[in-house]
Amino acid sequence: MPKELRVAVLGCGFMGRAHSNAWLQVNHFFPREHKPVLKVCVARPEEKDKLEKFAAAWGYESMELDWKRAIQRKDVDLVDVCVPNNMHHDVVIAAAEAGKMIVCEKPLAMNAAEGRAMVAAVEKAGVANMVSFNYRRVPAIALAKQVVDEGRIGRPFHYWATYNQDYTISADVPQGGMALWRLDVKVAGSGVTGDLLAHSIDTAEWLNGPIQRVTAHAETFVKERKHAETGKIEPVGIDDACLFLAIFKNGSIGTFVSTRYARGRKNYNTFELNGELGAVHFNLENPHLLDFFRYADPKTGQKIEDHLTGWQSIHVTNFEHPYMKSWWVPGCTIGYEHTFINGFADFLASLEGGPKFQPDMRAALRTQEVCDAVLDSAKKHQWVEIPS
Repeated sequence: MPKELRVAVLGCGFMGRAHSNAWLQVNHFFPREHKPVLKVCVARPEEKDKLEKFAAAWGYESMELDWKRAIQRKDVDLVDVCVPNNMHHDVVIAAAEAGKMIVCEKPLAMNAAEGRAMVAAVEKAGVANMVSFNYRRVPAIALAKQVVDEGRIGRPFHYWATYNQDYTISADVPQGGMALWRLDVKVAGSGVTGDLLAHSIDTAEWLNGPIQRVTAHAETFVKERKHAETGKIEPVGIDDACLFLAIFKNGSIGTFVSTRYARGRKNYNTFELNGELGAVHFNLENPHLLDFFRYADPKTGQKIEDHLTGWQSIHVTNFEHPYMKSWWVPGCTIGYEHTFINGFADFLASLEGGPKFQPDMRAALRTQEVCDAVLDSAKKHQWVEIPS
């Protein structure tokens, strides 16, 4: 008999939808002992009408307008945190103290100090936890990890990361409110650094190891915006764009750039890792492809035949590719929503004796510390060391 995993999802916005879909679909494609049940969805009282529609659309058994009440319910096993960043700290600590398993959206917290308190709480409680850096579960990115771990890149030299969007260019876009809370520093903590570069940093350290120090510059192009809740023109405290240089522990160097002012770019998340024996390149806007340059045999170090050198584009849909044996026949792609399903499948497997899920909150704290260092460097205009 399947073991029910009774889930409370906090938040009924974009991520609430993505997570709800993943909980519903995971057992359809991955054989797991646990069967997620959408027990309760949670939002603020002023969102009651929206929450009712959300609950009906996704089949939740009940609703709550008080997250503290939802966490204390005895019929809830796992709390899924899809609320704005400024709530993560309090919700996670309360859920840990209530003995609940926890899934938390990224970034982990408003800052590393909050993150450390959250990690201490979940580790003291001994509860299973994960942070949803879902891009690790893109099959092509997982294949890049496999290629790097197999030694096919060799000694790494350069890491290049870009994460560009364009949805806040207009000065008429307000800040704050449920739709645009990411532009309100009091709710988001930071702009593109915590929202977009956090993904880039997590992927980079997963593929290429720890970043040791950074030097950064951040820019806010529109200095004032109307606040959606107060109607007043208020200063903008988040970073619209950020770029930084990084030095990795392995001696390689990195360049990271992110902006919400790249006209024409919607979710342009790319990375390239150049090494002595080869290179990999990925672009999220073509998520089924991994570009691979093979220069030398990792076993012998001998250069391959001249006429076979060059970039090859691998269509990551075969059964031997990460996650793809659980999906469709070779040649059929999967999409954004599947990355969350893949992640929850790995999390459930970790509850059933499989490998420990990564990134957990301790691993995500590492990303938070790098984000903090980037923002600190941008303020000080100097190199900043990352805590080891």
